[in-house]
Amino acid sequence: MLGLGAAAVAAAASGPLRAAVKEAQPFLWGAATAGHQVEGNNINADIWLLEQVKPTIFAEPSGDACDSLNRWREDIAIVKALGLNAYRFSVEWSRIEPAQGQFSQAYLDHYARIVDHCREQGLAPVVTFNHFTTPRWFAAAGGWENMDAPDLFARYCDRVARAMAAGMSHALTFNEPNLALGGGWSASPPPPAFMNRVIACVAAAAKASGSDRFSLLNAGDPAPMIPGVTAAHVKAREAIRAVRGDLPIGMSLAIPDNVAVVENSAIERKRADVYGPFFAVMDKDDFIGVQTYGRAYVGAERDVDIPVGVARRPGGGEWYPAAVGNVVRYAHQATGLPVMVTENGIDAADDAERERFIPEAIASVQAAQKDGVPVLGYIHWSLLDNFEWLSGYGPKFGLVAVDRKTFRRTPKPSARLYADLVRGRS
Repeated sequence: MLGLGAAAVAAAASGPLRAAVKEAQPFLWGAATAGHQVEGNNINADIWLLEQVKPTIFAEPSGDACDSLNRWREDIAIVKALGLNAYRFSVEWSRIEPAQGQFSQAYLDHYARIVDHCREQGLAPVVTFNHFTTPRWFAAAGGWENMDAPDLFARYCDRVARAMAAGMSHALTFNEPNLALGGGWSASPPPPAFMNRVIACVAAAAKASGSDRFSLLNAGDPAPMIPGVTAAHVKAREAIRAVRGDLPIGMSLAIPDNVAVVENSAIERKRADVYGPFFAVMDKDDFIGVQTYGRAYVGAERDVDIPVGVARRPGGGEWYPAAVGNVVRYAHQATGLPVMVTENGIDAADDAERERFIPEAIASVQAAQKDGVPVLGYIHWSLLDNFEWLSGYGPKFGLVAVDRKTFRRTPKPSARLYADLVRGRS
C-alpha cells in the first residue's frame, strides 16, 4: 500500500507504471487535516500576519490551533483507532523555508517523522505540499504574481520530496487553488464593505512586511495569479517526480455539483473559467483530488439561489450529501484521471446531521465506483474541529471535538459511525 520496491522506483516515471501503482493500492479510507488549521503558531505564514493586523478580516486568530504541531502522534492514533487506512495532512512551506533560501532541516525532519509514523501505523500518508498558506516573504514579494514563483515553489517541493517522498502514498501539489475563481460565480458575492476591509487588511500586512504589496490567492483578484499557480504545479510535479518517479501526484480542486437551472445556463462557461486552467495542466498527473460540499445552481450569468422545494438543513442550506458522487463522475469524465475524494464533509454543530450525511455521501461515491469510475479513496474533512480561516473556530467540521483550553480530543458519534461503515466495506 505504501510504496513499491527499489526496482519499481528505478523504473520511475512511465505512464503504465503509474497506472499499475494506482491499481495495486487498496481503497483509501481517511480523514484530513491541514497544517495552519491544526498545528498552531504558524508565525511565518502569510495568513498568520493577516490574522494579527488591524483591520483584520478574520473572526479570531488561529493561535495554538489544535496544538497538532506537538500532538500529531495523538491525531494519528485516532485515525488508526477508527480503522482508517489513510491520513491526509499538509506540510507548511513557511516552517520549512521561513526566509527565502533558508531551509529548516529540523522541520523537514519533523514532517518526515509524521510520514514515517503513518507508515509504521499502517496508514497511507497523503501529503499536500501547499494548503493555502505561503511564507510571509513570498507574499511580500508578489506571491503567485511574482515571475519567480513557479521556480521558488518547485525548489521547495524538491526539498520536501528529498526529505520524505519515499514514504508518501500520494502527493498533492495544491489544495483548491481554484477556490477564489469559484467565488467569482457566487450567487451572493461579498458586499463592497467587506471587500474594502479585505483591501485594508492586505495593505496593513504589506506595510508590516516593509513591502508595497502582499499578494495571496484568496485575498485579491485571482486572475493574474492563476498562470503562476498552474506553472508552479507543472514545475513542482517535475521536481517531485525527479526524486521519486512512481509517486502518484495530483492536485485537488474545489468542485461543487454544478446544476444548470435554465436552458441557456452558463454552466459550461463556469467550468471553463473555474476548472479549465487547472485541467489543462493536469494532463500528466496521476489522479485528481475533488473537494465537494454541496451543489451550485448555475443560471444564465452566474450561480443563483437554491431553488424552492429542495431538502433543507435546519440552518437553511441545502441537504444533498450525494453531491460528491456526482462530482466524482464529472471530474473523471472531464480529465480521464482516477479520482480521489480529498475533502468531503459538513459543518454541523449537531453531530446527528453528520451521522446522517456520511452514509449518503459514501454511498454516492461507491455508486460511481460501481459504474466504472476509478475512485482511489474517500477522505473526510475533517479529522478535528479546527481553525476554519475567516470564520475562526465557529464551524464544526470535525469527526473529533477539540477542547479549546486543554486540547483534549473527543471522538464524536459520527467518528464511530464512519469507523463502522469503513469496517463493513473493507
